[in-house]
Amino acid sequence: MLVRIPVKQLRIGMYIHEFCGSWYDHPFWRKAFKLDNPEDLRNVLSTGIKEVWIDTDKGLDVEGGKTEETVAAEIDDTLARADASRHVAPQLDIAREAARAVSICNQSKQAVSSMFKEARMGQALNASDALPVVEEITSSVMRNPGALISLARLKNKDDYTYMHSVAVCALMVSLARQLGLNNEQIHEAGLAGLMHDIGKTLSPPDILNKPGKLTDAEFKVMKNHPVDGNKILLGSNGITSDVALFVCLHHHEKVDGSGYPDGLTNEQISLYAKMGAVCDVYDAITSNRPYKNGWEPAESIRKMAEWSHGHFDQRIFEAFVRSIGIYPIGSMVKLSSERLGVVIGQTEQSLLTPVVKVFFSIKSNARIPPEIVDLSKPFCKDRIVSHEDPAEWDIRDIQELWSDVSAAPW
Repeated sequence: MLVRIPVKQLRIGMYIHEFCGSWYDHPFWRKAFKLDNPEDLRNVLSTGIKEVWIDTDKGLDVEGGKTEETVAAEIDDTLARADASRHVAPQLDIAREAARAVSICNQSKQAVSSMFKEARMGQALNASDALPVVEEITSSVMRNPGALISLARLKNKDDYTYMHSVAVCALMVSLARQLGLNNEQIHEAGLAGLMHDIGKTLSPPDILNKPGKLTDAEFKVMKNHPVDGNKILLGSNGITSDVALFVCLHHHEKVDGSGYPDGLTNEQISLYAKMGAVCDVYDAITSNRPYKNGWEPAESIRKMAEWSHGHFDQRIFEAFVRSIGIYPIGSMVKLSSERLGVVIGQTEQSLLTPVVKVFFSIKSNARIPPEIVDLSKPFCKDRIVSHEDPAEWDIRDIQELWSDVSAAPW
């Protein structure tokens, strides 16, 4: 049986099933292992991770842990709060915006790559060069937030750092819009998202591009990038407010004080840095890495909801969920009609009733002619029963199914 416990209750002889946090929060190669080495226990306690899942069938148990059912109910409560008081603005057709977003992603990647290269060579960064990129991304998000956000999630290992910056920019714009910030603040949030990882230009390439989990020493080096980035931005031109500085320096802080570099707690972290923390984690855990395949969008939302009380500002996280959905665009879902579909849009009624393109019959174990189903319509009797991993169904064209475009990795 799986039980979630605080790390302070870990003991030698327990079996760790999973860490409650994104995989770049800890240096362990394995997510599941028998805790039989005191050094491993000390390392877990030093990571900043507050909770873990243990398997009591494979190791020692402890009183007071939370069962899977209890945690699932807590997640459902968090997502239900996010579902309240939500309004979806009219959006451009997903396929039309996805086609435009392909070009925007390519252009943005090239611009970010050039800026990072200049910073790596020690040249003073001209942040005003990024403003046209932020403007293009913002315009796309305003037309249909799901298109560019979902496309930017699809990145290869060589372009990860650049496309991660593009994705976080788009997520910050979408979140700022959901929070009701004005146009100037939305653009500041987008610029901060684009620049948040600029400090990685000073990270050793062999560590930054390592095709595997980092050692403790390498992990410590990588944790310098917020401070390095802040120094780069302080010496740059075109940064007219502190927003980008705060996000760059503090996007790895957590509201419970277990983040880095300064171990700030809730009230010490700026609004924009709290936004950056959520957006950064979402894109990181949904993206494929050389050593770890990304989680599916809907699974990632549930994982983040599980961690949200200590990791994120609750209000910010719930606004983030409202901005992209409980089932974000590109999520594959199973319906009560025993069919598979991919989410292609959100609806005003509920985050639980998106627009789905149905394409597979589970009963027949075969593809069927695609059908658009709006689960929010009164006459629709279908509903989502679970999110699914396309790989487990051998579905290899999920991107084309939701976007109607075939975009190569950036």
